[in-house]
Amino acid sequence: MVAALDNTLRAFLVAALITLSASSQSLAQTSNGNPIQIGALLSVTGGLAGVGIPERDGVLFAAKVINERGGINGRPIKIILEDDGSNPDAAIPKINKLIHGDNVLAVIGPTGIAQTVAVGAITQPIKLPIVAFAGLGPDVEKQRTCVFHLTPAQALNARALLSYAKQIGAKNVAVLHDSGYGQVIWNVMQNLGADYGIKFSKVEKFEIAATDATPQAALIRSSNPDAVFVLSTSAVPFRSLHQVRLNVPIISVHGTATYQYVKAMGDAANNIVHAEFLISEDPLPHQKEFVELFRKQNGYLPKHFEAAGWDALTMLAQRIAAAGGNPSREALCDSIRQPYQGVMARWDFSQPDLGGLTLESFSYSKLENGVFKRLDFKAGKN
Repeated sequence: MVAALDNTLRAFLVAALITLSASSQSLAQTSNGNPIQIGALLSVTGGLAGVGIPERDGVLFAAKVINERGGINGRPIKIILEDDGSNPDAAIPKINKLIHGDNVLAVIGPTGIAQTVAVGAITQPIKLPIVAFAGLGPDVEKQRTCVFHLTPAQALNARALLSYAKQIGAKNVAVLHDSGYGQVIWNVMQNLGADYGIKFSKVEKFEIAATDATPQAALIRSSNPDAVFVLSTSAVPFRSLHQVRLNVPIISVHGTATYQYVKAMGDAANNIVHAEFLISEDPLPHQKEFVELFRKQNGYLPKHFEAAGWDALTMLAQRIAAAGGNPSREALCDSIRQPYQGVMARWDFSQPDLGGLTLESFSYSKLENGVFKRLDFKAGKN
């Protein structure tokens, strides 16, 4: 299967997988020996499950492929999966179990910002590497040099949406955001509108656990906006905006650009623009082989959260192998602080936001009857 991969993906798969094996002979064998234990603290239930499930699937797929190719110097990777239920309070005992009960070398996750902030207070003092699926959030995270971020800092999320709104000529934009992830983005976005010539005509918030936001959507519609920003990891706001028959562009963050959320949107999954990273219906050249490999193995197309899960584990595996297969937690943390080209994006974990994504990292898609169609727009270049 590796032989069929093109040169671009070989940079990811061959470097990140084949060189992990002690010899070419080990590639033909199932890895054995003492496992290298990696924790995965994800939200596979609760309000963030639409994100946490694809993250889990990407991590587990990467582990399967790595182990089939001999593991890391002949040692298999063992993923110890914990579910925080989308609750930061629940994340605390789970991270303590992974640290003290399972003695993991690193942790992939959490899914949410609040959980990442909560566990970082525990993992940073012991220099345990955390590869989180949240962007840099509160100021306290700037001091957490072993908490790495696979998704954009919230100011970058905001600028990605503002850039597209400016390009389509929107001047008055309404905002519908949830009380968690969306609130954090809005806290930054509200101070950036003037940079793009945009005023916010109406701002409405709904609770993360809400099953309906029709009252807020009605108020949004009554403000006669040129466009609406949806800042959330939920299908609820889209269904609600559809219910009130809003007929202006809807522009959303990558957190809802998943097939799980599209399915939950139902008839509302149309004419929604996402600033995102992997459009499997039309992938970028360096993403094509991963998309096909994933589809063949799993029977469905991946999005950027599956790719991020894959990238998180293959990056860790590569760094562990480079350190001889048995680094300390602190040494592994130090080795992560460098650029890494993945399927989802190119990161530079040495940057101040411990992620290094830029506006040019984004792709833009438009949902057409539940299908993601690539748009000819690149933020930072238009």
